[in-house]
Amino acid sequence: MEVILRENVENLGERGDRVQVARGFARNYLFPQSLAVEASPGNVRALTEESKMRDLRENKTKRHAEGLAQKLGKVSVTATVQGGEDEKLFGSVTAQDIEELLRAQGYEIDKRRILLDEPIKSLGVYTVPVKLHTNVDANVKVWVVKG
Repeated sequence: MEVILRENVENLGERGDRVQVARGFARNYLFPQSLAVEASPGNVRALTEESKMRDLRENKTKRHAEGLAQKLGKVSVTATVQGGEDEKLFGSVTAQDIEELLRAQGYEIDKRRILLDEPIKSLGVYTVPVKLHTNVDANVKVWVVKG
C-alpha cells in the first residue's frame, strides 16, 4: 500500500515522502497515529497545500527571529551583584536573571532560550548566546558588576 508521510518516521522516511508499506502497518500504526495518509489524488493535493502553508508560517517566524536577532545583537544588560574580594560573587547570574534584565528592556525572551552552560560566578563582560529559532542565534552582552 502506498502512503504519504505526514511526519518523519524513523527507518521509513521524511515528511512528504511517498512510501510503500504493508496494509496492516498503515492501518494499525501509521493512520491511527496520524503519521501518514493514503496516497490518493485528493490527499496529495491537500498535503501539498498544507505543506505550502507550513512553509509560509515557518518563513514568517524565521524572518521575525532574524529581526529580533539583529536587535538583540546591539543589546547589553548589566547585572549588579554582591561580590567579595578577587572578583568572586556571593551567588551567580543565571539565565533567569538575564531573562529579567532583558524583560526590563522590553524583550520577551524565554529563559530556556538563553544558552548559558553554567551560571556566571565572577565579574566581567560575557557574551551569552540566545537561540531564537532553529537556525537563528543571537548574542547578548552581559556586564556583571559589583553593586
